[in-house]
Amino acid sequence: MALVSLFELLDHADREGYAVGAFNCNNMEIVQSIITAAEAESSPVIIQASQGAIKYAGLNYIIALVRQAAEGTAVPVVLHLDHGTSFDQVMQCIRFGFTSVMYDGSQLPLEDNIAQTCKVLEIARVFGVSVEAELGKIGGTEDDISVSEKDALLTDPAEAEHFVSETGVDALAVAVGTAHGLYKGEPEIDFERLAEINRLVSCPLVLHGSSGVPEKSIKKAIELGVRKFNIDTDIREVFVGSMRKALTNNPSEIDPRKILGPAREAAVEVIREKIRLFGSTGKAR
Repeated sequence: MALVSLFELLDHADREGYAVGAFNCNNMEIVQSIITAAEAESSPVIIQASQGAIKYAGLNYIIALVRQAAEGTAVPVVLHLDHGTSFDQVMQCIRFGFTSVMYDGSQLPLEDNIAQTCKVLEIARVFGVSVEAELGKIGGTEDDISVSEKDALLTDPAEAEHFVSETGVDALAVAVGTAHGLYKGEPEIDFERLAEINRLVSCPLVLHGSSGVPEKSIKKAIELGVRKFNIDTDIREVFVGSMRKALTNNPSEIDPRKILGPAREAAVEVIREKIRLFGSTGKAR
């Protein structure tokens, strides 16, 4: 089917109390893994590309891969820009066929973030493209974005209410204790803060840095309004781990299909596990 908007998926998820996985892609095999897992679970899915992925694979390749995958499946698929910090890049993604974009103005003062987000929204609405924004600074490193522990800031609930009221964004990424990349220990999520944000804002919430977050915390976050979970590190770990194993077992192997094929299969399994955890199995419509 044709690519769909993020709003369409999250609106249904919000009404029925589940979440949708947003899985980062970097190459053809990971796109295939995401689609195969979504089909096996009959689940809607969000395939997202970060600035780093676009730089590596090329915007045209990312769009062609995901569009081909979506057209060949019956499950709803969103193509989403993850952490777009450049207004020009966000516009380029909209122009070339992304159905959802994240404008990340979290490094800006609040009112500047609102102004820039509204500027993105004004254009995105014309094309039927959904917009996710971020308030607060999520720690860790993801591709070109790095935020140290001392610079990470949790989202202020009152500011979140003001931000959503002023912008009308389709989804809001909040900083409540998760981080990008590998965790040194178990993340401490501020559930009281998350509950207050959910009480005050009208749009679905997004949790970045969801790889490595315990199942009980994921389920609690869903209860408190999180409708989109970003997963990248978990996929990278199992994908690269499988490649290492294949090369260790057969160091003389030169057929990339015999190295990448098992990695693709391993990624399918971890993505299926996440889909079941988020509660979107059987929700494809």
